[in-house]
Order: sequence, then structure tokens, then C-alpha cells
Amino acid sequence: MSLFQKKSISQMLEGSNGPSGLKKALGAFDLTMLGIGAIIGTGIFVLTGVAAAEHAGPALVLSFVIAAIACVFAALCYAEFASSVPVSGSAYTYSYATFGELAAWILGWDLVLEYGMAAAAVASGWSGYVQGLLNGFGIHLPTVLTGAFNPAKGTIVDLPAVIITMVISCLLIQGIRESARINNIMVVIKVAVVLIFLAVGAFYVKPDNWTPFMPFGFSGVATGAATVFFAFIGFDAVSTAAEEVKNPQRNMPIGIILSLAICTILYILVSFVLTGIVPYQSLNVNNPVAFALNYVHQDWIAGFISLGAILGITTVLLVLLYGQARLFYSMSRDGLLPPLFSKVSAKRQTPLQSTLLVAVMVAVLSGFIPLDSLSKLTNIGTLFAFIVVSIGVVVLRVTNPQLKRAFRVPLVPLVPILAVLFCGYLLMSLPASTWIGFGIWLLIGLVIYFSYGYRNSELTKFCNNSKE
Repeated sequence: MSLFQKKSISQMLEGSNGPSGLKKALGAFDLTMLGIGAIIGTGIFVLTGVAAAEHAGPALVLSFVIAAIACVFAALCYAEFASSVPVSGSAYTYSYATFGELAAWILGWDLVLEYGMAAAAVASGWSGYVQGLLNGFGIHLPTVLTGAFNPAKGTIVDLPAVIITMVISCLLIQGIRESARINNIMVVIKVAVVLIFLAVGAFYVKPDNWTPFMPFGFSGVATGAATVFFAFIGFDAVSTAAEEVKNPQRNMPIGIILSLAICTILYILVSFVLTGIVPYQSLNVNNPVAFALNYVHQDWIAGFISLGAILGITTVLLVLLYGQARLFYSMSRDGLLPPLFSKVSAKRQTPLQSTLLVAVMVAVLSGFIPLDSLSKLTNIGTLFAFIVVSIGVVVLRVTNPQLKRAFRVPLVPLVPILAVLFCGYLLMSLPASTWIGFGIWLLIGLVIYFSYGYRNSELTKFCNNSKE
């Protein structure tokens, strides 16, 4: 029965406020910057070109709108949970309180896929921009070190991706306050770069490039939305910071919703300008924003954009690695993973072992697996989590109506239902191979749970002791 036993919210809050817990150092501004840092990155600087060239054409802006709507509904649900259950773990923790341990494990394992694959994809995208910048200065890395394993291209390992993963992990070990300060600086530069692109690019827009507006039909727009959905991944990672936030009931909803709103506006504007500057057929490149400025011979600004993109993608990697480490920390504290990963450094008040585990895992993935495979698995993992969290809001309203909610989703159950419908539609737009990979991943997770997690679960031990 402990498979479906729920963990009480009071238990979670008591455990998160213990003397060996994480340091509370973040405010609403820090959370908003974390959200922007996580959202604006590989999706806008890398995947927009591919989505326009292969799926949506100039209607890429509609793809962003569809993806954004799905995210807005889900973000409202995350905000209610984050203000009600301010504990590390994001959707994993929310599921534990709403559906029970088995569902929590499935969500936690799903988030391992989301954050791990997303971080690896971001590291891979970062590597592409850095190599492009180095090539501009006449510096060329040996071919074997420039990409994931691919005998046809002669590549063995993406060394820059491995290096940046390790560097960011070392920063995270130093402490959340230090990491947040550096993130804030890089986010300011990143947003400035996007605004410069919009200001310069607007003068080179040719409306003829927007015709035909929807060359691949609406199905292409939908597939494009499922692809660029990757660009919005990150606001949910903000909720993993709950235990390190001052006044989380107030600050968590602000950080989640405000960061998503700012990024959505910027994405829509960038997609308009990008497809207005360059014919969509020519955008199938790994650095579309810089490519667009090179296309109109603004080479010096394109170089600046590339540098800004590198910093921008770095902040995404920082937040994703951060979120993954806090997820392992939460699952370990509940006994579902070895206790080593819930140990907190007395000096830094950070989960050292969890951070190192994430660093090694992401370094291997980004070093040896191609970018396109990573992004598709990330999307399906994220959409699945969004759907479960949205359903959870409705369930918790019924099962725990007296729970103090500093932020409440409006129009329940309509908004959660819309979140499920939009995210479900995007899920159906993903290819069958992605579903197969996701199914295999979940089966592996169930094997791990029943061979280790179930027997060592703190909740299982509590249930057994209660029976005695």
C-alpha cells in the first residue's frame, strides 16, 4: 500500500527546514533571473532556425505562440504548487503529496530525463557556438574533439561540452548565492544581446520573406511548436529552488510567471525578425541569430551576438544542472536514491555529491550523444511532467482544500484542463521513436525503483513501523 501512500505536506515542510538543510538566499528578483537564465538559450539561439526551415517557415511565430500558451497554463499550476509546497524537487515533490510514492518516482525519473537531456543538449549547443567563435579567430580544434561520437564525421567526443559542464558544476558547488550573482550578470548581458538583435535586425526585415507564411501547413506549425517547446523549458526548474528561497510563498509565483512572460514576448519578436531577414529555407543552421546578421553583412554585430549567445546558453546550463542536483537531493532524502546524494556540505550548504553525479552524467551525454536526439527526449519528459502537475492542482484542491495557498490558479478546473489539452496535443506531435525511447526510460526507472527505491523508501519504513 505504500506505493500509493502520500507524503504529508507538513512532513515535507518540517524536513526542509531542518538544521542540515539548504541555505535560504534567493528573492523574487533572483528567481526571475534564474527563470530567464534557464529559458532563453539553446531554444532561441540554436533550434529556431531548424524549426523554421524544416517545419513552420515564417509561421514559426505561431509555433512559439502555441508552445507559450501550453506553458502559461502549466506555469500557473506550478506557481500554485510552489507557493503551497515550497520544497525542493519540483513536480516530483508535488506528485508525492498528491498521488503517492509510485507516481512521485515516475515523475522524478521523468525529470531526471528532462533536466539531464536538456542540460546535455544545451552543453552541445554551447560547444557549437564556441567552436564557431574560435574558428572566426583561426583556431580549430582537432576533428575528433569537436562533436558527439560519429564515425562518418570522424568525431569521437564533444570536448568543449564536457569542459563547460564541469566548470559550471564547480561554480554550483561554491554556493547558491555565488551562483545566482554570476547568473544575474550573464542574464543581463543575454537580454541585452537579444534586444540588440531586434533593434538592428528590424531595419533589414523584408516582408516578402514572410510569404508563403505557412509553407508546411498547420501540421508543420504544430510540429514546429513541439520542437521550439524546448525553448521554454526552464521555468519549471525555478520550482526546484524552493528550499533556498526567502519567503517562497510570495516569491516563487512571481519568479515563475514573470520570467515566462518576459521570455515569451522576446521569443515572438525574435521569430518575426529572424524570418523577416532570412528566407526560411536558409535557416537550417546551428547559429540562426548570428547567421541572420551575417546574412545582411552586419558581421561585427553577429560576432557580438555569438558571444552573447555563449553567455546566454551558459546560464541555461547553470540552472538545469542546479535543478537536476536538487532533484537527486530530494529523491535521496526520501530514500529512493542512495543517502550519499542528500548529504549537504556544511561549509557551502550545497548538495556536493548530487552536483558531482549530475556533472558526470551530463558530461557523458553531451560528449557522446547528438543534439537532435537529446532535444526530442527532453520535450516528451517536460510535457509529461506538465500534464501531471496540472492534474495534481485539481486533485489537491479536492483532497486538501484547507491547504494554505499564497497563489491560486484562476478558473480551476478550466485552466489545468487547458494545460493538459495543449501539452497533450504537443505530445501527439512528437515522433514515434521519441515515444519508444521514453517508454524504455520509464521501464528502466521502474526496475530501479522496485529493486532499490521501494525497499529503502523512508515512507515504506514509516508504513511498516506503523503496522508493527
